[in-house]
Amino acid sequence: MNFLYQIGIHLFILFLRIASLFNAKIKEGIDGRKSWTNTLNGIPENTNVIWFHCASLGEFDQGLTVMNELKKRHPESFLLVTFFSPSGMNHYHKRAHSVDLAMYLPFDTKGNVRLFLNKTKPVLAVFVKYEFWPNFILGCKKQEIKTISISTLLRDSQIYFKWYGGFFANVLKSMNHFFVQNKSSKELLESIGVNQVEISGDTRYDKVIQHKNSSTSTDPVLSQFAAEGPILIAGSSWETEEKIIKKYLESNADTKVIIAPHNINSSNIQRIQSLLDCPSVLYTKYEAYKGNRVLILDTIGHLTSAYQYADYALIGGGFSGNLHNILEPAVYGLPVFFGPRHQKFPEAQSFIDAGIGFVIENAEELSEKLNALDNKLELKQKIEGFINEQSGATDKIVNHTFISNLFQVG
Repeated sequence: MNFLYQIGIHLFILFLRIASLFNAKIKEGIDGRKSWTNTLNGIPENTNVIWFHCASLGEFDQGLTVMNELKKRHPESFLLVTFFSPSGMNHYHKRAHSVDLAMYLPFDTKGNVRLFLNKTKPVLAVFVKYEFWPNFILGCKKQEIKTISISTLLRDSQIYFKWYGGFFANVLKSMNHFFVQNKSSKELLESIGVNQVEISGDTRYDKVIQHKNSSTSTDPVLSQFAAEGPILIAGSSWETEEKIIKKYLESNADTKVIIAPHNINSSNIQRIQSLLDCPSVLYTKYEAYKGNRVLILDTIGHLTSAYQYADYALIGGGFSGNLHNILEPAVYGLPVFFGPRHQKFPEAQSFIDAGIGFVIENAEELSEKLNALDNKLELKQKIEGFINEQSGATDKIVNHTFISNLFQVG
């Protein structure tokens, strides 16, 4: 299987190069890797490099609290972050971070791995959530570089747990430690003989709490629009959620809506405005409240803070199996509604079980479940309490003896 993987990774790279001729995002990733060896020249000599790999921006957010805490405790270290996806490279700088150098992860060939590790010499390699590249992990083991995974989330459908996945299972066995989100991930790892596992939880709970506590400024547009409610916010919405919003507005005349679409290009914004039967206003064109029932966030970076101005949240991606972040609205005490395809996101089931998250199929169900909510103040307190109860994953990771012993030795 090792031999087949080495062939497969080169075929995968060839496929991406061909696909880049027709896909701008793939081309961006290919072009961004062209001079990766020169990028590493920015790492000072004789420094302790802590390397985090994040597939994309979502994983960066998931690892951010651990990155910042390690940098705080070891300010002399050099924090290197790699991304596979362009979205991480394009947007990580918008976060409050302590990254010293960010770059694309070189493709997972043995030659690239050897050169990358020889140049960086990390004291610790951290893989966030998933995306375990075999040659990188096996290369770290060969060079005795400590490797951990944080906020790990695994499913029994993955190749590591299949009868034909022995090579990939051995890759996970080569890791030094796992800090997993839940019990099922721990049990899956133990089923293939990986026992260096701790259930630490999801670091995103710490991330949203930190963001809430640090967000003290007031947005004049959102605060004026939301002065009179109730306000429903559609976060990272797709067409299905937007059609639900349209029908919901028809039967709930007293409600106003903030729509933060997943795609903010002008054609998609125009499509949304054409879809709605009531007047809407764009955030970038807002001057004063003129009775519009819908405000469309046609910007990047406002959604996370916008949740504090709403009473309820409908989160996009639940009809496609790619549910967006439901923790961001919940930290402000908002009950969260989403579509039925949430099985890959354990936090969604946790919300459902706790009575703070609700699955909907259509606008009628949204109206029915939203109007059935009892004592909204008590519910808000219940949601905020639930989020606080799930926090603490960052401390569990950075205070673990494996981490503390590593830096004591270093």
